[in-house]
Amino acid sequence: MTSEDNPAPASATTTPDGASATDLANLHEVANRIKTNVQKVVVGKDDAIDLLLVALLCRGHALLEDVPGIGKTTMAKALSASLDCEFRRIQFTPDLMPGDVLGVNVLNMQTGGFDFRPGPIFTQVLLADEINRATPRTQTALLEAMQERQATIDGETRALPDPFIVLATLNPIEMEGTFPLPEAQLDRFMLRITLGYPTQSEESEILLRFNDPAVEPEISPIMHIDELNDAQHLVTTVRMDDTLRTYLLQVIDATRNTDELQLGASPRAAISLYRASQAWAAISGRSYVVPDDIKAMLSPVLSHRLIPSSQARLRGRGTDAILVECARGIPVPIER
Repeated sequence: MTSEDNPAPASATTTPDGASATDLANLHEVANRIKTNVQKVVVGKDDAIDLLLVALLCRGHALLEDVPGIGKTTMAKALSASLDCEFRRIQFTPDLMPGDVLGVNVLNMQTGGFDFRPGPIFTQVLLADEINRATPRTQTALLEAMQERQATIDGETRALPDPFIVLATLNPIEMEGTFPLPEAQLDRFMLRITLGYPTQSEESEILLRFNDPAVEPEISPIMHIDELNDAQHLVTTVRMDDTLRTYLLQVIDATRNTDELQLGASPRAAISLYRASQAWAAISGRSYVVPDDIKAMLSPVLSHRLIPSSQARLRGRGTDAILVECARGIPVPIER
């Protein structure tokens, strides 16, 4: 069932406190401009770009997972170039050490003290390229930063810049020389985004547009930091009716009470689903959440956090199919 099946969503008659129609229209317009900017180098992929915008507006982190050559790194770099933010990239490799990510204290021979040399994590937009190639020890260096926006080096805690967003890429099919991401780190990624292969018409456009490697599309910043901060605050004011919040929590609870899942959604996952639904409504130009917003966010927000049971894996049941089944058994709230 979708919201189109319902005469009116339960939240459609309410408006958020502090948010005006003009503010939301401006946010919708800026989101479209960023999407157009990214599509100078990424052909199509509207849904994937929208999901990146959701992560951006919710101060969340995104994991781009797909086969090589799809455009994961290109998309992440294009989004970063569309923001007036500091950008750094880390190429994760098996020999990468935590100090290479966080930074180190170096002895100053002149003063006899130690000077801190910050690592690339001290930036606003961090591209963690092929994150699963680093050892678990190095991967865990990101845990504190992703959750608390700070990093502790040699017992001293240092705040990270604001905003701080991690865009990580991952190749799911190559296992040699890679390490699986721990569940604690997967849970810190707000969204998992898959791009998929382009259509034939999109691939034809790719061949024509990038036939000459010397000609690269120029991407200029669309959104400045102050605008981004205002947009992130505006998203939190998007209205979600009590009945929809109950519906969301029922879906979360269903993942914890099904035999097909060994690990259900965490409270952090519930918070992420709530915020992502608000952001999806906002970039759609609405000041309220409808049931389809929650449904659209189920797979990107929850699928990478869940672990199917051994019986479900034997039957070939993935987390996406199990999520659909969990949601299907819960009545969608409507306004009567």
